[in-house]
Amino acid sequence: MKHQTIQTLCTCGVLAAVICVLSPLSVPIGPVPVAFANLAIFLAVYLLGWKWGTVSCLVYLLVGLAGLPVFAGFSGGAGVLLGPTGGYLLGYLPMALVGGWIIDHTKAKWLHGVGLAVGTALCYLLGTAWFCWQGGYTVGAALGLCVIPFVPFDLGKIVIAVGLGSVLRHRLAQAGFCKEERVAR
Repeated sequence: MKHQTIQTLCTCGVLAAVICVLSPLSVPIGPVPVAFANLAIFLAVYLLGWKWGTVSCLVYLLVGLAGLPVFAGFSGGAGVLLGPTGGYLLGYLPMALVGGWIIDHTKAKWLHGVGLAVGTALCYLLGTAWFCWQGGYTVGAALGLCVIPFVPFDLGKIVIAVGLGSVLRHRLAQAGFCKEERVAR
């Protein structure tokens, strides 16, 4: 049991580092860039489950809050989290919770994709509400700037995460690093 806990904590730390490495890589297409953080978070919840995947996401946010340049465009600090686009970063937490919970409690890959899409929709909801509140935008303007351009990219990341996540989880299970099936019974 102790070995499993240490292994889970180490894997959580590694996946938090992966999120930190991938997140700054972004393509600026407006006030909110296309970043790879959500893909890394999708993979974290796939490999760790909803609890530890969400912890790895929280570690990433805390590292960014501390000022390390791990957010999109190599930014960091409280100003980014509290700024107009900070709601999208904070939205990663419910995205990880919901997406990971559905992955953990279903077997069908298409349901995993649905879970990640629902989690992403929650991220959009929180981020858009925050963006409107912070920036004084209307909901329509915020959706046009911060959501609609990202839907195709995020759907692509979900497809990649479902395909790659299931393969990685299977390979790690074969190596004894995780349980292949986490479906609640």
